[in-house]
Amino acid sequence: MKTLKTLAKFLAITTVAISITAPAMAYSGEKMLVCRLNPNGDNFLAFRTCGSTNCRMKQKLGPGTYVFTMEPYAIRGWREVILMYGPNDDSYSGPSGWVYGKYLCPARD
Repeated sequence: MKTLKTLAKFLAITTVAISITAPAMAYSGEKMLVCRLNPNGDNFLAFRTCGSTNCRMKQKLGPGTYVFTMEPYAIRGWREVILMYGPNDDSYSGPSGWVYGKYLCPARD
């Protein structure tokens, strides 16, 4: 029994040490396209000031618009993005805002 307690303590200390010393991986973003819009409906994706339908719409994004994601996962379905000025725009100088992630697809280069 003493051996199990010693082993458990060793594993706990080792796990803490590894988690403290392991480098955090930074998210480098991902190029995405506006997709899956209903052409018989609005046919645009709202580009908003925050991740909620209660936030002001900055712009309407059409199908095929390129955006660059800021975070690896959606927050309550919303993704923070930078608007790109075309498929080869790597300037990160476009406006930032929020879109509903359901309407983003990975861009194929």
